[in-house]
Amino acid sequence: MNVMLIFAHRWIGVALALFMLTWISSGTLIAFVEAPSISPGLRLLRTQALEPREGWLSLGEALARSAVARRGEPGNDAGFADARLRRLDGTPAWIIEDGRGQRFAISAIDGGLIEVTPQKAERIASAWLEVEAEEAPDISYIGTIDAPIGLRNAEALKPFHRFAVDDGLGTQVIVSARTGEVVQKLTRTQRAVAYAGNWLHLFRWLDSIGAADYRRGALSCAGFLAATAALTGLVVGWIRWRPGLFGRPTYLGGRVQPFREFWLKYHFWAGLLGGTFALSWAASGFLSTNPGQIFSSANTSPAELSHFRGERPAAIIWEWKPGAPLAISEDVLELQWSRLGDAAKLFALTRRGERRRVDLQGTIGSYSEAELLAAAGRVAGETKIAAHELIDSYDAYYYPNHRQTAEDKPLPALRVDLADAKHSSFYLDPLQGRLVAKLDDSLRWRRWLYSAAHHWDFGWFRNAGVWSVWIGTCIGSVIVLSLSALVLGWRRLRRSVRPVTARFPIPRIARVTKTSAAPSTTQQVSP
Repeated sequence: MNVMLIFAHRWIGVALALFMLTWISSGTLIAFVEAPSISPGLRLLRTQALEPREGWLSLGEALARSAVARRGEPGNDAGFADARLRRLDGTPAWIIEDGRGQRFAISAIDGGLIEVTPQKAERIASAWLEVEAEEAPDISYIGTIDAPIGLRNAEALKPFHRFAVDDGLGTQVIVSARTGEVVQKLTRTQRAVAYAGNWLHLFRWLDSIGAADYRRGALSCAGFLAATAALTGLVVGWIRWRPGLFGRPTYLGGRVQPFREFWLKYHFWAGLLGGTFALSWAASGFLSTNPGQIFSSANTSPAELSHFRGERPAAIIWEWKPGAPLAISEDVLELQWSRLGDAAKLFALTRRGERRRVDLQGTIGSYSEAELLAAAGRVAGETKIAAHELIDSYDAYYYPNHRQTAEDKPLPALRVDLADAKHSSFYLDPLQGRLVAKLDDSLRWRRWLYSAAHHWDFGWFRNAGVWSVWIGTCIGSVIVLSLSALVLGWRRLRRSVRPVTARFPIPRIARVTKTSAAPSTTQQVSP
């Protein structure tokens, strides 16, 4: 058994030594370097002031007039998920997300479907940059792409227009061709870090060579093999460790490990200290790919969101027209509708990041508990609600991770527990009427087997300082382990593939040196 463990650990380690070092190093960049995307708050911060005017179209009118351009979809489409009014290149526009998750922009002037051409996107990018630099730098169009490096969960916004900024830093700006929103701004250095992080760690390079369909499978296999190497190494290390406790024997000379050579000793101690972290990250990385679909989806589907909002929105949403008499301040950048069933609220988002409710006739001040429970019941279907509780502090399953803010996981929240075999739960935002998160038994397991083991986002580790010190220490120990594995793997590989003649030398025949000419004894016979 020991021989098999050593054999498996040795040769999987030889195959994956460089991979593990690269994987851990790229994961370090992801952990400590800010995500290469623009937050919704910053995206909105540099938008033009809305300044509503008389004559702008209501949401219902805009959808009706753009129905033909939107491939014959019904004008009064009750399945819209989100509707925001903002200025797009100076033009007031309704930014719509429909029930299928598709996004598009409709002019609030004439109801036309807005096409974000490269020229329009260039003006948007210039205006957005001017807010930061007080003077618009020169930019040039590079091309249109589908997947900017490091930009996640952006399928509904693609394709994207890419522009180069003449600022001496190699900056590039990415603008969505669907909604005209600036979604990314990266310097040359930030792009290099993004490539070294997300591109390598998540196998995004497979997308670049047309093998995107195989990326999840490749990640799953690599994670499984890495976890196997870490586990077998830990077992072998514990078997070979002889600390001499309780009078038990040690190795010759009182050594507690069997190795004399520097790199072998180095790898042994690095494995005992950092092997647990390597196993934790490799195994949780394997589980992150959801092998065999053992976990439920944590994302709410378009159908679930549609049921949550209800079949038909309130008439005020379709009929209300923005106008000058609207009592909002000059720093309002966007108006956003929220709805649950036949109840509706209108929010104004300001340049300071504030979200204010706009008092309109036909809207409500806040969603009642009954309206929220009714929305949860529509998602649950025939399953009954077992319990509900308004929580004002985060728990083990509802919390903002290290890259999220309170806007992503707001408090207070209404937790709704269902009476089903999976012990499902919903977390609802009472202020905006959103279904923020959902859970079941499999997702609770995933929270601990993947998120806790991979991101260390529980207990004291939610403190940024504690988390940074701990993760830095763990990563350092695993990098030390990976470096020693790389050296030993290279040595093993060289010994295994060197020429046969080097391993089994052919005996050389000694040369005879003549010192004097010997007389010939050969006689010639005449014919």
